[in-house]
Amino acid sequence: MMSSSENRFAVVGLIGGVGSGKSTISRWLAERFPVTRIDGDELGHRALRVDRVRKELVNRFGEEILGPDGEVHRPALGRLVWGEDQTAIENRRVLEAIVHPEIRGMMNSQVEMARESGQLGIILDAAVMLESGWAGICDKIVFIDTPDENRRDYVVQGRGWTEDEWKQRERSQWSLADKRKHADAVIDNSGTLEAAGTQLQNYVEQTFGWQQK
Repeated sequence: MMSSSENRFAVVGLIGGVGSGKSTISRWLAERFPVTRIDGDELGHRALRVDRVRKELVNRFGEEILGPDGEVHRPALGRLVWGEDQTAIENRRVLEAIVHPEIRGMMNSQVEMARESGQLGIILDAAVMLESGWAGICDKIVFIDTPDENRRDYVVQGRGWTEDEWKQRERSQWSLADKRKHADAVIDNSGTLEAAGTQLQNYVEQTFGWQQK
């Protein structure tokens, strides 16, 4: 293993199926290492509040996507973009063209801040990392391999989705096989959080020489 003087700043991207536990595992790791965790979903929320983004979305989809507070209402927008019919697919492409550049800019800023602050690196948790091209900022990609039944139970019980909603979101992303092919490493998340987190911990220690806090 590298010595502490050989720690390498790196951006580690986590990918996997919907409900695979990427967020939970990334938080587990960020609690143990001096790294910044970037939550792609959180950046997506922030991007929707940017004036330029909100105005472009309203111009494209109408004011019915706005809530009583004048902000973009994600469920209303989701009803327009999630689905396999051609209209939903086209709406999703429009949404991504408007929102993704804003998210990428936020990511780049956080990476530079982490680098300048002397942190070891970034843990990037972004559901559509490969689809959006954000993998280009990553040094390594790690696939979180979680059984389908575990993922389904998590989104149904934890997020209140229906099984159909879960499947719909899943079909809007790259297949698990394609995601796995683009990964540099695979974490088995069929057991406990501790077991999966330890696998990721060992990987970053061995690959980048990262030392715990």
